[in-house]
Amino acid sequence: MKKKLLLLLVLSFFSVLVLAACGSNDEEGSNGSEAGEQSEEGNEQASSDGEVYQIGATQIVEHPSLDAAYQGFQDALSDAGLEVEYNFQSAQNDQNNATTIANNFVAEGVDLIFANSTPSAQSALQATSDIPILFTSVTDAVESGLVESMDQPGDNITGVLDMHPDSITQTVEFIDTYFEGSTIGLVYSAGEANSVAQINAVNEAVEGTSLSTAEATVGNSSEVQQATNSLVGEADVFFIITDNTVVSALEAVIDVAESQSIPLFVGEPDSVARGGFASYGIDFHTIGYRTGEMAVEILTGEKTTADIPVEVPPSMQLFINEEAAEAQGIEWNDEWDDQAEILETEAAE
Repeated sequence: MKKKLLLLLVLSFFSVLVLAACGSNDEEGSNGSEAGEQSEEGNEQASSDGEVYQIGATQIVEHPSLDAAYQGFQDALSDAGLEVEYNFQSAQNDQNNATTIANNFVAEGVDLIFANSTPSAQSALQATSDIPILFTSVTDAVESGLVESMDQPGDNITGVLDMHPDSITQTVEFIDTYFEGSTIGLVYSAGEANSVAQINAVNEAVEGTSLSTAEATVGNSSEVQQATNSLVGEADVFFIITDNTVVSALEAVIDVAESQSIPLFVGEPDSVARGGFASYGIDFHTIGYRTGEMAVEILTGEKTTADIPVEVPPSMQLFINEEAAEAQGIEWNDEWDDQAEILETEAAE
């Protein structure tokens, strides 16, 4: 009996040891599994949390063409999957504001500056030689002092121009063909290098044609209507280039053009949609998008600004607003149906 009791005690003792060992192993296995899950969750979190890039976006003034370029820029970075925080600032058509904006971006240490217009790009370049700058809505990057050359832009700046090399020539040829002998009324801001370059190009293009030009300059958008009116009686057609000051107040020019039955040529299709008659223009969303593609290459370290030549728009076409033609007293020519993309006037927001 004592032997049986002793045997039972020994067996019980070993059972307790086995159960304790199993319990310990199960607990360790459970803890190990939880630690593994936590580690995987941490890895997944780390892999999904990419770098958040800080971009300062500076724009001289808000109007549809510049806004479309900025939207295109954002779309390109979004399509590339980059996580970006934007600090958008409009200078309200004031060069001093543009300088302050650029200096603030440098102080904040943004990863890249998107400069949307010539004055914005000039201010950014004056503010930093270290932070990459990408511009668009610039007509002549060399003449405006932004880059040394189209092929070798510099250490921290490059971008996409807003004017096809043939757009002004084609516009002048169109006017000479269908409005022979006309005087072209030009309203622009003499303080914008972008505008002065285009006005010079217009005056060069009219040489040897039946056309002539008459000019009126403005200092700010409030002077646009008065300047336009000053050309009534002298100008047979108006041609508003991509001057930010005048385009921001384009409705004032449209009012004069319609009340005086003067055809209004403009520099880009957004202005045609606002009520201009015709433009050999480019899509500003497209040039903004291409600038955004450049930004992706720079932010991800694939290239530097020095590796990317300044680009021109890949193509242009003739845009005509048939409603505006009627409002400006223009007799429709059936040839335009085949030559142009016909736009309608968009309702003002």
